[in-house]
Amino acid sequence: MAEKWYIANGNQGDIILSSRVRLARNLVDFPFPCRISPEEAQRLDEVIVKALSDFPGEKLHAVRMSDLTMHRAVSLAEKHFISPEFTDPAPGRMLILSDQEDISIMVCEDDHLRIQTMCAGFAIDEAYQAASAVDDHLDRRVQYAFDERLGYLTQSPTGLGTAMRASFMLHLPALSQNWEISRLATTIGKLGLSIRGSYGESGVAKGDIYVLSNQVTLGISEKAALDNLKAIALQLATRERAARDEMEKNVAFADRIHRAYGILNSARMVSSEEMMELLSLVRLGAVAGTVPVRLETVNELMATLQPASMNADYDENMDAAARDALRADRIRARFAEDLQNQSR
Repeated sequence: MAEKWYIANGNQGDIILSSRVRLARNLVDFPFPCRISPEEAQRLDEVIVKALSDFPGEKLHAVRMSDLTMHRAVSLAEKHFISPEFTDPAPGRMLILSDQEDISIMVCEDDHLRIQTMCAGFAIDEAYQAASAVDDHLDRRVQYAFDERLGYLTQSPTGLGTAMRASFMLHLPALSQNWEISRLATTIGKLGLSIRGSYGESGVAKGDIYVLSNQVTLGISEKAALDNLKAIALQLATRERAARDEMEKNVAFADRIHRAYGILNSARMVSSEEMMELLSLVRLGAVAGTVPVRLETVNELMATLQPASMNADYDENMDAAARDALRADRIRARFAEDLQNQSR
């Protein structure tokens, strides 16, 4: 079976971890989620499940958020299947997820539907095609709220028009260390895009991972928005590589990479914050080939060893100290596997 999109090393995977396209849609027969009643939300769920029952692509599975434990719900947000706000089990909230976890549909979030498709690496066109396939399938079975002048009608006016949010997840440790990200953010904003931290709050980028996304949806075509996003992502990747080349000339920076690998390869307790900081450095070493770790391994550890994901996958009642010990064990084991495989 192919690796999940959040683990695989895709095109330009040294910088660009993943691509995502999200389409917001609302149905004409129901009030917006802010005004929908529990009974209407229940009926909306039934309509969507029925409409997707004959989807010709991957098999889709529906689960009500109210049926999930909090750890399981938060773990879905940690892996970017849902928004953090969607972990709240409000009436009618339902997640539809594909077997390969590359299609996720939030029902009754800020809009009736948030159709998300994700791909590894620089593959925003592929993600858009996958999202369009789901969207077209639903459009033939339900009636979307659409206006000839305003485009798709959304609960928030900022989503009017294409109602599309496309984004890349980027690993930018060199630009982050040089404080260039904060300087670039203003320029990027003027181009109708935004860049913010991922795996963190208030713009903090744990593991030096950032999300670059479009902000303008009205008065611009989907193709133009995607082309603009791709151009800026490639420019950021070029600048990041140039900054890395300069940093690699510094023996002190190479020492930091090897120290990070050494700590993770021997530590008996590792917090999620420390893991992200050290894995960011190890990922640089993996790209350069100076540490015996696969990029896919780093991607996997970053995605699966977040706090809620560990509780959901191993033990719901596990406390922070137990998580830190288990996290260290899992990292050492995965590093050992990579070392053994590379020595064959």
